[in-house]
Amino acid sequence: MAHKESQQIERFIKKFTFLPFDFYIHLDKKINRESFDYLAKLPQVYFIKKRIRVRWASYNFFHAEIQSFKEVLASGIQYDFISVMSGQDYPIKPVSEIFQFLEKKPGKNFISFEDDGIWWSQAIKRIKKYHFTNFGFRGRYRIQFLLNFLLPVRKFPLPYTLYGGPRAMCMTLSIECAAYIVDFIEANKKLRNFLHFTWGADEFVIPTLIMNSKFKETVINNNFYYIDWSKGGASPKTLGAEDYKLLLASDKMFARKFDFTIDSTILDKLDETIVVL
Repeated sequence: MAHKESQQIERFIKKFTFLPFDFYIHLDKKINRESFDYLAKLPQVYFIKKRIRVRWASYNFFHAEIQSFKEVLASGIQYDFISVMSGQDYPIKPVSEIFQFLEKKPGKNFISFEDDGIWWSQAIKRIKKYHFTNFGFRGRYRIQFLLNFLLPVRKFPLPYTLYGGPRAMCMTLSIECAAYIVDFIEANKKLRNFLHFTWGADEFVIPTLIMNSKFKETVINNNFYYIDWSKGGASPKTLGAEDYKLLLASDKMFARKFDFTIDSTILDKLDETIVVL
């Protein structure tokens, strides 16, 4: 899931050269693709054809994920897993080790979630209230305020226990589970309509659908991502050189988020330390 810094994405992809990973890039439709086109010349790289115009924390981000799943599934290539990653991720373990780990876990699903606790005490309003984050017209937040003032509390349209969390956006799903998610979303118009008016749907919809399905027994509640939420707010800390020792000591396989225009030193230090193959 990308919207900037093609060179950082290139650097990420090249870490996986010579291993059987393919990369499908969904580039936000608002972004001019010209500066990203050269990435398609790299081996194992494809662009998602149906691009979605994404607003931060909007339903369309989730919609873009599902569209990407559909195109991967329609590729005809027999994958074992689909991973959702952002353009600001980076491996913090040797990629050969990541491959070997997944090779030993066929059919497993790696997601991070909570079903209660501090996160849900705040996040439940994503569901109970109307959110116009997906829309760009003037006056939308006035309408949002009025609807929340006048109308009853919203209820999730399925009789499901809710699961989600601040680390839920990044995940690795078995190909069978990804297909189930796509089929479920496409068959449930009522759910899609409901999600149009939620905030940050990507952090709770997929975990909720998986944990209320037969795939629950295949779930490992760990996406193996290092993410630093210590500063609070709606976005994680941008990692820098000061985080180097913490990253090396972590048992995670990936970390986010990085921005090489702010601090490229941390990526250089990780490359110097981690044996790629």
